[in-house]
Amino acid sequence: MNQTPAYKNPVELLQKLIQFDTTNPPGNEAACIAFIRGLLTEAGIESTVLARTPNRPNLIARLPGQGKVPPLLLYGHVDVVTTENQKWQHPPFEGKLVDGFVWGRGALDMKGGVAMMLAAFLRAKVEGAKLPGDVVLAIVTDEEAGGDDGALFLVEQHPELFRGIRYAIGEFGGFSLYVGKKRFYPIMIAEKQICWMKVTARGQGGHGSMPIRGGAMAKLSHFLRKLDENPMPIHVTPPARLMFEAMGSAMGGVNGAIIKQLTNPSLANGVLNLLGDRARIFNPLVRNTVSPTILQGSSKVNVIPSEVSVELDGRLLPGFGPGDMVRELKHIVGNEVEIEVLKFDLGPSEPDMRLFDMFARILREADPNGTPIPLLLSGVTDGRFFSRLGIQTYGFLPMTLPEDFNFTATIHAADERIPAAAVEFGANAIYKALQRFE
Repeated sequence: MNQTPAYKNPVELLQKLIQFDTTNPPGNEAACIAFIRGLLTEAGIESTVLARTPNRPNLIARLPGQGKVPPLLLYGHVDVVTTENQKWQHPPFEGKLVDGFVWGRGALDMKGGVAMMLAAFLRAKVEGAKLPGDVVLAIVTDEEAGGDDGALFLVEQHPELFRGIRYAIGEFGGFSLYVGKKRFYPIMIAEKQICWMKVTARGQGGHGSMPIRGGAMAKLSHFLRKLDENPMPIHVTPPARLMFEAMGSAMGGVNGAIIKQLTNPSLANGVLNLLGDRARIFNPLVRNTVSPTILQGSSKVNVIPSEVSVELDGRLLPGFGPGDMVRELKHIVGNEVEIEVLKFDLGPSEPDMRLFDMFARILREADPNGTPIPLLLSGVTDGRFFSRLGIQTYGFLPMTLPEDFNFTATIHAADERIPAAAVEFGANAIYKALQRFE
């Protein structure tokens, strides 16, 4: 880092954050958090560090505002997923700036967002911005492995730190997305819910030299085949309806009319079939989904198991619960297998849209040719934990991305990277939001 203030160099700030290997597990976020705390201290900002587990601290800082409105929360995580067995063009923990992109693990998820937030937060302090209300910054750990040491710990053990807060900026949203000839900026207003399950099939076991027909393995195979061939039913939730209506209206014409038909449960399936490969981004927004991920059977090649299982990464739409998921699965696969819910994280059923227009105006000013729209996120974020305190998260990490840049395919993959211009774009947009929230 050079002598220019850190807030004026969000790109260099991101490069430095990437250089901390915070792969989770194990995380080891302490050095990265200490670096951030040092920047805050240099700017004259006091901060508090809280940890459930040694070497996995979380940082909280607050800038005082004018008290006209309740505080606004900025939060982001500094842990990242593994790079194991991935082939990178540039080392994943060097944060190199090559061809206008910052390369490295976490560039998109979400050290890029943390750099934007931190730059805006520091700038507000140094430039003496007139903030309508207090701004609280929370830099957390462990998001990629469930949040137990991070946001969940803070929400359960230190809820007083977030008293009075009703709105937050977090991941994921604000990035440019091209559909047809239109450039959209989806702002996340809601997310799906984790519903992880284990499916077990049982049958006669025995010696591998004596084949068994219709055993546990065959039953599980039958289950997986039915799951693959039969999609879950369509449900149009309020966040999805807002998203499709806004997108369809902006597109206009035949394409816009087609997108709007996704709000009709009786027509949505046909529309998804019509969209072909493009339906992949819309399909999980109108269904509860499951993805088989972990198989367990015999530990010996010559032993036919009497019990086999598969773990499912289930994601529920807002407003649905585990019972809905199990019922929908049994309707497809019957009762030949046992279904057990391993983990369910409840999220809010309907979004609070009060600040959406403010965020949308900021994006329109920055890019008059872009169209902000509400986004239902098919994944989950730490927003589900803060929602327990009555806090509405807006995914607002604005990024101007090239039309041929596949955002979703780059996160968690080899060669994760972000345009340097997008980091600066996002930092400026968040700084404006800090001065305008109401």
